[in-house]
Amino acid sequence: MAGIYFISDIHLGLQDDQSERRKLDKLENLFSIIKSEGHSLYMLGDIFDYWLEFRHLIPKGFTRFLCLLSDLVRHNIDVVYVAGNHDFSLDRYFDEELGVKTMYGMNQLHLDGSRFIVAHGDGLGDGDTGYKIFSRFVRNRFNLSLLKGFHPDLALGLLKWLSQLSRTHKPVNIPLERDRLLHYAEVLVTERDFDYFICGHNHVKGIVELSDGSSRYVNLGTWIDGTSPYAVFRSGVVELREV
Repeated sequence: MAGIYFISDIHLGLQDDQSERRKLDKLENLFSIIKSEGHSLYMLGDIFDYWLEFRHLIPKGFTRFLCLLSDLVRHNIDVVYVAGNHDFSLDRYFDEELGVKTMYGMNQLHLDGSRFIVAHGDGLGDGDTGYKIFSRFVRNRFNLSLLKGFHPDLALGLLKWLSQLSRTHKPVNIPLERDRLLHYAEVLVTERDFDYFICGHNHVKGIVELSDGSSRYVNLGTWIDGTSPYAVFRSGVVELREV
């Protein structure tokens, strides 16, 4: 059975040139696996460290990744991109130019007979009020339209600064923040029926059985610590693997 693949929190453009090349090499290897063994890829946010689309401009620095993504689509792989808090604005480029479906927020899906809830994870659950206010500010359509009116170099420079500001913002209770999405999944499982809740955002990789005994919480971790994790769903089971 062909697999369904999940990645998140690559943060392309964040690190030094060597680290960025390593991430792209790993992505190329993963995409080769998906082309031979998979039928879909779900990118659950923060693939870029900052991204903003302009009407006639594609941000510099991500050409290799965009070509890899386009090649994946040309090999008849369904690719879905769920925006994260660092993906400030996914507009028409991914859908119309690359054939990648873009989505926001939390989405409930039926995949190969199992029920999934997929999200990046930002803004879910209790706590981190400061971040939620920040997110509403940078996602506001009026603010984005003003930003796109700036010279692209200025606008992208501001986005880079906002991205760093988001990263350096620390909630008061770090252990609570690490477990916030897991606690949210525990509440959600009492309200909705699902087999897997898959997310990223807080970079805490793992699979946890929820209190109902049948549902699973899956966090995809991050690629910025030198690892390259991904998840694959096949034959009714989600597994975390490393490229």
